[in-house]
Amino acid sequence: MKAIVDCNSFYCSCERLFRPDLRNKPVVVLSNNDGCIVSRSDEAKQLGVQMAGPYFLARPIIQQHNIAVFSSNYNLYGDLSWRVMETLRTLSPTVEVYSVDEAFLDFSHIPENELEEAALRVRERVEQWTGISVSVGVAPTKTLAKLANYHAKKNKALSNCIKVLAKDRHIAEALQATRVSNVWGVGRAFANKLINQGITSAWELSNMPEEWAHRHMGGVTGVRLLRELKGSPSIDLDDPLTTKKMIATTRMFGEPVGDIASIREAVATYTTRAAEKLRRQHSAAGIVSVFIVSKEQDHLTDFHHGPTHSTHITLPVPISVTQELIKPAVALVDRLFKNGKEYKKAGVMLSGLVPDQSIQGNLFAAPEKKNHRELMDIVDNVNFSMRNDMLKFAAVGTTRNWKMRQELHSARFTTRWDELIEVS
Repeated sequence: MKAIVDCNSFYCSCERLFRPDLRNKPVVVLSNNDGCIVSRSDEAKQLGVQMAGPYFLARPIIQQHNIAVFSSNYNLYGDLSWRVMETLRTLSPTVEVYSVDEAFLDFSHIPENELEEAALRVRERVEQWTGISVSVGVAPTKTLAKLANYHAKKNKALSNCIKVLAKDRHIAEALQATRVSNVWGVGRAFANKLINQGITSAWELSNMPEEWAHRHMGGVTGVRLLRELKGSPSIDLDDPLTTKKMIATTRMFGEPVGDIASIREAVATYTTRAAEKLRRQHSAAGIVSVFIVSKEQDHLTDFHHGPTHSTHITLPVPISVTQELIKPAVALVDRLFKNGKEYKKAGVMLSGLVPDQSIQGNLFAAPEKKNHRELMDIVDNVNFSMRNDMLKFAAVGTTRNWKMRQELHSARFTTRWDELIEVS
């Protein structure tokens, strides 16, 4: 048996944790640059606030009902997510972190008659230890567990945020009550294709033959999905990915940027962040890629992105030193930037990653002295302990007028000493 634990309206739950006055009140959290709504409390959903809708379109209903609005606070969300996952590891021998607010657990060692009690124990411990409310779905496969969780969240008062699908009749009932568009792994476009073929429910999809799935649902991937719906485990729990194969840092600008100096500063800053992540996993990068996204000129579609312009460079020798990564990244900006255009977003990607202790030398490149690793360790340690980029390179600038808007940002209660909540 597999279980999935899903935090309820995770970003909103994080904001409410330190604002008890917002309990049972409508709350929404905005995306980067305060652009769209990415998280809604149940109360906000009931008032008609649309998920992923532009903030400026939702502002009238938000003001009418006095809905609390927050900018994304990733420091807070990341720390609370880590606390949730560490709590889950005390309850299950195997935990696969699926996203910032979801994780699969191995329940194969639990007898069928104890599954509901085990799910309740998971929910209660997470809520008691972290303050974050969760829903738990349990079933023989990961796809059915996601479906069980969907029904647990659909009617929290009735389900107590727990749904166990262990018996065939319970699985059949849940499949019949689920639209095919709500099946994990079925995207919107493919759901429309299935509906046009007369398959409207998960139950109808589960009764299709495997040959049909192989032909119409992307080959092996479709067959696995079908087997999972039939109760046959075909997608195993994955081990946590400890070493990434690519590292990226991307951000929206606070407002459109038209001067190359600001874009250079932004790219240098993003390269600094990516280099820190690179060293954290003891890797070095052989390829640096940069992209910038231009502002859409049509005023009718002004909130959409324009075209993306990207390029990359292969380094003579893989490196992890920040200043040596900033140089090629900034040079790539000069290739991409065009005068007279405004840009809304930029990003840096580091790939071609290798362990930094086993870098193959280049006959035609001068060797680095200790790869400046000692200096980088000092910079990383100071910045981690003191925060707020106490040590930084001049290329990242000082004013940073291009930084994304976060006008409704809450305090970083769990990761900054000077922002700890005060209790009197």
